[in-house]
Amino acid sequence: MPFDLSLGHLVALSIALLCAAYVRGYSGFGFSAIFIAFAALLTNPLPLIPVVFACEMLMTVFQARGIRGHIDWRRVLSLLAGAALVLPFSVWAILSLEAESVRLTVSLIVLAMSLVLLTGWTLTRVIGTPGHIGVGMVSGLCNSAGIGGLPVAAFMTAQPIPAARFRATMIVYLTGVDLITMPLLWTGGLVTWETALGVVFAFPLLGLGVWLGGRQFLAASPSTFRRFAVFLLLTLSSLGLLRVII
Repeated sequence: MPFDLSLGHLVALSIALLCAAYVRGYSGFGFSAIFIAFAALLTNPLPLIPVVFACEMLMTVFQARGIRGHIDWRRVLSLLAGAALVLPFSVWAILSLEAESVRLTVSLIVLAMSLVLLTGWTLTRVIGTPGHIGVGMVSGLCNSAGIGGLPVAAFMTAQPIPAARFRATMIVYLTGVDLITMPLLWTGGLVTWETALGVVFAFPLLGLGVWLGGRQFLAASPSTFRRFAVFLLLTLSSLGLLRVII
């Protein structure tokens, strides 16, 4: 089995992948965080991060046609500029950690960002380019652990952004930050033939999950589903912390 996974773990991760792809198809974010937080319950999630990033890019191809007219490019480019400044340091730091430390780091970041999302925090003034660059830097620090979308999601949720624009901008930003991170992970030795095998295996599940989530986006309230996604992240991160501590 790839990544030294047992058959049971592979089945469980496949189900988690499908559910995470559904969330991504619906809300535009949460795929990486949900899958990595779940994976941290079963194994060291670090080798799976390149697979997750490749999956993010594939899902953007699936969704590109429906989001083109809603992307806030100025916001995307400012966020990416900030992320690019810190990603080399961030990737070096995560590669230096032991497996249990990676699990703990993932769970703590997911828990903290989920709590921010859950509080309903809002911004009372317009945030300019410097603020977006700063948030991008925070996202870059988190993205080496595969969960750089959560700080940006928390930041954008705090602003009055239409649901379609929020979703499209998150999708494009996540694709961009993953494109920046992947060569750094390859340099660190995390991108291997097992990565390609994992992506091939995941492909049909991604397509199904994104398609189902996209259909649901057209029929229901995005804010309601985002709350569901946040509660799911809180649960997974809490279980991850308990696993490390116990």
